[in-house]
Amino acid sequence: MTRPTSTDVLVVGAGPAGSAAAAWSARAGLDTVVVDAAVFPRDKTCGDGLTPRAIRELERLGLRDWVRAHTVSRGLRAHGFGQTLHLPWKVEGSDLPDWGSAVARTELDDHLRTTAIKSGARAIDGARAVDVRMDGDRVAAVELRTGDKTFEIACERLVVADGVRSPLGKMLGREWHRDTVYAVAVRSYVDSARSDDPWISSHLELRDEAGEIVSGYGWVFPLGNGQVNVGAGTLATEKRPADVAIKPLMQTYRDTIGEEFGLSGELRMPTSALLPMGGAVSNVAGPNWALIGDAAACVNPLNGEGIDYGLETGRLVAEMMASQRSLGAAWQSTLVEHYGEAFSIARRLAGIATVPKVVSALGPAGMRSDWLMTLALRWMGNLVDEADRDRAARVWRWAGRRSIARDARPPFS
Repeated sequence: MTRPTSTDVLVVGAGPAGSAAAAWSARAGLDTVVVDAAVFPRDKTCGDGLTPRAIRELERLGLRDWVRAHTVSRGLRAHGFGQTLHLPWKVEGSDLPDWGSAVARTELDDHLRTTAIKSGARAIDGARAVDVRMDGDRVAAVELRTGDKTFEIACERLVVADGVRSPLGKMLGREWHRDTVYAVAVRSYVDSARSDDPWISSHLELRDEAGEIVSGYGWVFPLGNGQVNVGAGTLATEKRPADVAIKPLMQTYRDTIGEEFGLSGELRMPTSALLPMGGAVSNVAGPNWALIGDAAACVNPLNGEGIDYGLETGRLVAEMMASQRSLGAAWQSTLVEHYGEAFSIARRLAGIATVPKVVSALGPAGMRSDWLMTLALRWMGNLVDEADRDRAARVWRWAGRRSIARDARPPFS
């Protein structure tokens, strides 16, 4: 393929957010180029879980049958403080699918990128964004490096989807604010006799080698191929940084749950990541550029989930570009409209959970209350949709409105 020198839409980053944006942009008739620093297929630190919100976006992309060829989950199982509770994905009155899945990111991201290419986007592997050429406050072109050579692609619109660290976003003024909750997470793969378990599991009582409560959570996501994705994450803020060695914590967690989940062998491919959450970034857009997915900190503070938001924001930004609207303030307002209230209350609740004594005191009582945990697990599972009007959704929105009104720095500002 001849390397393009210009395009209507340049997408930097080919994860779920970037590939969704590229697919929808190309389907809307816009000349689209998607570039990534890695050569695909490539791995990505992630729990690999796909919630019903993510499934809905994959169905919109025409990938329902492909996903269902993988493992299918019925819901979320929560463990902690001597209790085990189940939250089925099915929610009465919701238009979300009643199933979830888990697909290793090596495979998922490669398939999504292929979907973008089949939709008409052109793709370039192994090209890292190293500079931006501006025309006033607009992006005129992005300079990319592959090997020891650099080249430039001019663009009418730029979509920044280069992940949690977002080096291109930083060039454009993106700033991550650590005064609200963030996570440090690690994941591995391990053989399991329960690889076909129809429930994904979350452990809300996470303990270190000394048996002390740690602010965070653990997970086990069955992959249906003889393996499970096992991971652990700790929650922190600038005032209460994570004071734990994350990889030893991961090993302790694996040893603790090993018998129950039929784990065998060593942990494989351990990788860790620092996760900005809850829209805790500013400068998310300019007149002709926008940050989406992880780059915009679109990660749920209560569960670390970001694939669904990545797919959603990819579609939403493509729709805005197709309508020829200026991005800038309109894109920031779109993020706030869709996620602001939910992120505000979620990161406030997650911030409380950074205090181990609070977790120790409230955890047992909360797990004994089916009503409270049904609400909490509904929120943790990203199962409150904009169209929902039931009690859980009303409580969540009520709390979100009051929370965002009290934020010193609301999401995406």
